[in-house]
Order: sequence, then structure tokens, then C-alpha cells
Amino acid sequence: MPSSSKPSLSPVLMVNFIGTLGYSIIIPFLVFLVDKFGGNEFIYGIMGSVYPAFQFFGAPVLGRWSDKYGRRRILFLSQAGTLLAWIIFMVALLVPKTSFLEVDQSVLGSFTLTIPLLILFAARALDGITGGNVSVANAYLSDISTEENRKANFGKMAMSSSMGFILGPAIAGLLGATVFEEIIPVGVAILISAVALIVIWFKLPESKTDLVAPDLAKFKIRKLFATEAKDCYETKEKKSKGVSGVFKIRFISFLVVIYFLTFLGFSFFYVSFPMHALRVLEWNAFELGIFFSVLSGMMILVQGPLLSKLSKTVSDEALVCVGSLLLVFNFLLIGSTNIVLSYGALAFFALGNGLMWPSFLSILSRYAGDEQQGAVQGVANSAGSLASIIGLILGGWLYGNIGNVTFYTAATLLFVIFLLSFRLFGMKKRNSST
Repeated sequence: MPSSSKPSLSPVLMVNFIGTLGYSIIIPFLVFLVDKFGGNEFIYGIMGSVYPAFQFFGAPVLGRWSDKYGRRRILFLSQAGTLLAWIIFMVALLVPKTSFLEVDQSVLGSFTLTIPLLILFAARALDGITGGNVSVANAYLSDISTEENRKANFGKMAMSSSMGFILGPAIAGLLGATVFEEIIPVGVAILISAVALIVIWFKLPESKTDLVAPDLAKFKIRKLFATEAKDCYETKEKKSKGVSGVFKIRFISFLVVIYFLTFLGFSFFYVSFPMHALRVLEWNAFELGIFFSVLSGMMILVQGPLLSKLSKTVSDEALVCVGSLLLVFNFLLIGSTNIVLSYGALAFFALGNGLMWPSFLSILSRYAGDEQQGAVQGVANSAGSLASIIGLILGGWLYGNIGNVTFYTAATLLFVIFLLSFRLFGMKKRNSST
């Protein structure tokens, strides 16, 4: 049985790192798999959107469950879904490439639907519906953070994600270069997901020990899925439940808008750049893996020593403002056919994302409060998922039709966020005066 000791930062950082490592392994070769199995830019965009589409519905539920039943149990459930999804993904690599529908249109382009392609869709869907890892892990981190260390802790969480993103693409690129191609990286992802389950069960103590009265402490799966009658218990204060209750919290609506726009802009990048690397730069999975590994390595330097130093003297609001502007310059340069400029853009990406995102998550956590932390994180995660659905599908279609102009669209969205971020200063002033 897991330890009942006071929660510490290390286990949740480890869980986040392992989860990100498993997820990031897919990045370098998914675009090549879609292309090999008959897809094009549009299909690649849809493939990318499947995960956030199902996460859109799953994340709020998992977030509310984590408020009620505990972070650890829901993290375990989510990670179990990820493990099963990777097993299904492996099946897609082993079945014959059987075609059953060919499409050739001026709007959608030319592509072929095959059995392996459909199995990939199923694997991504399952991973998405149980993909509440991020929102629940953020809620867990907020539980064990104080006002003094909240921003630094979210910086460490972002740094653990970046470490996963360094190793994941590199592992995929190196192992995918063998005669077994994608089979070995996917096998490693299965192993990583299994390790994450073990870490959650044996190393991650529950962060919310006062969830319910003692008679509810014993978890039952029937209650989790609402098939058993709920017991009554008292709360300190009656709160509005569900999505409507979340949006009644002061300033949360505005922060969810920023969350949405950020994910929309980044989705354009994450669907367009792999296609840009495949079609224009003519990279292979190894070269694309190295590119993302370098990016993640630079972000670790920003989210680690640089953010820790700046967090002592610079406000979250200022870091969000500066970071969003730096990201504008990144998106203006990233689509260049010049390799030096493409890699040079990573400096703006690392600085912008490394300063902005942990700071923004710290602001969101601060305004969410303690009672509905999981629900707020779940709703925000769903807003990001909705933005990813739109951005990945639209971004894939746009890149197939207008090419690198898609990156300029992302730059425009980040510039809008830069302008909106000035309101954060007023919010902080009004909140401190009440």
C-alpha cells in the first residue's frame, strides 16, 4: 500500500515527467506514420485533434472526480487508460495495410483510409478520454503549494515536462532508426506507462486528505461511475458545482479565454511544423526528434534556473506579458526554409513558453482557490482541448493550402494574448484591494 506521509513535490514531478516522456515519444514519427498509412496534411490534423477532442469531455469529469475522490486515484485511472492506448497503438503497427476508401478532392486533398490508420485513431481516442493527467497533476501541485512557492513549483512542473520532451523525441528518433522502425519506441512507451502506474500507486500519497467524511474514505468503483447512491456529508461552504460554478469564480472566465487562445496558437505550430519538416525541410524522424529535444533542453534552462531567479523579483503578470511577445517572434521565424533561422527561433520559443506558461498556470491556480482547484483545472484543460481540436484540424488544412502562412496566423494569436495580458495587472490590483 502507498505511504500515508505528507505529500512532497518529488513524486508528482516524477509522474509528470514519466507521463510526458511516454507522450512525447509519438511526436517525431506520428507524421511519418500517417503519411505511410495513406494520410495527408488534413488527416494528420484530424489525427492530432482526436486526443484533445476526447480529452475535452474527459478532463472536466476527471477534475471533479479528483476533487471528490482524490488526486491519486484519478491519476492512476488516467494512466491506466494511457497504457491500454499504447497497446492498441502497437496493434496498428502490426496489422496489414488494408485500404478501403480513397479520397481525391481539391479541398481536402488526396488520401487513403486504411485499417492501421483507423486503429491509430482508436488509440488516440482512448488516450484522450482518460487524458486528465495534466489537469489533475496541476491540481495536486496546487494542493501542496503555498503562495510563496506556487510559481516556483509550477516552474518545476513545467521543467519536468520539458525533460520528458527532451528524452522522448530523442529516444523515438534513435530507436526508430533501427530496422524495427516505430515498434521499439512504442514498446518503450508501453513500458514507461506501466512504470508510471507503479509510481502513482506506491510513491504518490494523496494530497487531499479532507475530501469527505470517514465513511466515504473507502473508495468504491461503483461510486466513481455514479452507479451507487451517494452518501450525504457536510461541506464548509455550499459551492456552485459544475462548469457554471467554475465560471462564477472571479476572473476565471478571462483566464480561460487566454488558456484557449494559447492552445489555439500552439496547435497551429504543432500540426504545421512536422508537416513542414516532412514536405519542405525533408527531415526524417531522427532529425525531427533532435529538433524537439533541443527545444525542450532550452526550455529546461529557462524554466529552471532562469524562472526561479526571475520569480523572486518579477511578477507572474509581467512574465506572461513578456513571454507572449517573445513567442510572437518565434512563430514569425519558425517556418523558414533556412535551418539556422529555424533553430534560432527556438530561443524565442524556449524563452517565451518557459516564462509565460508556468507563470500563467500560477495565476490560474491562485484565482481558482482551494475548494474547486480540480474543477477549474479540468475546465481550463477542456478549453485547451477545444482549442487544440480547432487548431489542429484547421492548422493541418491551412498548411495544406497556404503553407507557411499558417505560422503567421499563430503569431497573430500570440500577439492578441500579449495585448490581453495587460489586463492581468489590473486584476491583481483589484484582487489585492478586496
